[in-house]
Amino acid sequence: MSTNPKIHKHNVKGNNLIYSILLNTLITIAQVIGGIVSGSLALISDALHNFSDVLSLIFSLVAHKLSRRKASINHTFGYKRAELIAAFINASTLVIVAFILIYHAILKLMHQVPIESNLVIWLALLGIAVNGFSVLLLRKDAAHNLNMKSAYLHLLTDMLASVAVLTGGLLMKYYQIYWVDSLMTLLIAVYLIVVGFDLFLKSTKMLMLFTPDNIDIKDIIREVHQIKGVGKLHHIHVWHLNEEELHLEAHLDCADIKMSEFNDLLHEIEEVLYEKFNINHVNIQPEFQKVDPKDFIVQD
Repeated sequence: MSTNPKIHKHNVKGNNLIYSILLNTLITIAQVIGGIVSGSLALISDALHNFSDVLSLIFSLVAHKLSRRKASINHTFGYKRAELIAAFINASTLVIVAFILIYHAILKLMHQVPIESNLVIWLALLGIAVNGFSVLLLRKDAAHNLNMKSAYLHLLTDMLASVAVLTGGLLMKYYQIYWVDSLMTLLIAVYLIVVGFDLFLKSTKMLMLFTPDNIDIKDIIREVHQIKGVGKLHHIHVWHLNEEELHLEAHLDCADIKMSEFNDLLHEIEEVLYEKFNINHVNIQPEFQKVDPKDFIVQD
């Protein structure tokens, strides 16, 4: 396997996760107490989402630490896929929490009770401030790392949920529209499903070693076959090990050439694959008149 030296790795900061965990733990406790005292389901639902945030952030932190461990004899890839697993689990919890919120919102909608709106408003403001600060802490890392993006989305949706709770609190305070509490809960839940399912699909595709959406195998074949000295490229696999590492392995029909000549050929292939498709790990098996399936995609 060849690794392109030009691969760039963004330095993700795990300390930002620790700060976010502490802040979200405090806001969760405050919102649970406030929700019980005020009778606001939206506030309790926001607290439940915040609690899922705390769990997801802890899981993201553990995965982040594991992913930095070096490879060993028993773990030849190290723990590089730990963050993909964390992103998958965090996305799943977003969707699960959303359906729980929908269930309770419908129940509350059928049994309306007065709500202490002042407490709801102040705690919603606190939630916006705390989650907004946490979002700013993770924003840069989220652009480079799926695990951090899953944590970032948890916090972003929680900030938006607090905005929804604040809106509901103001409507309850000044217009006594108490059903808006359940409506805001439903809106929060729908948004969680939308963002959570998108992240769920992305992490699932990577874990299942699917060909990335932006990669067309036919384009790879077309580009490689233009290189002088290349025979047929076949038995092709392209997948993400993690977000930073895009791998390709394939068989390549060659003439009866020297090993040094194959090295030169391989170097050209690596350059094309990196420049055209950003593939930074290439594993090519050279073959000379070998009898094996020559299809581009071969079911092992």
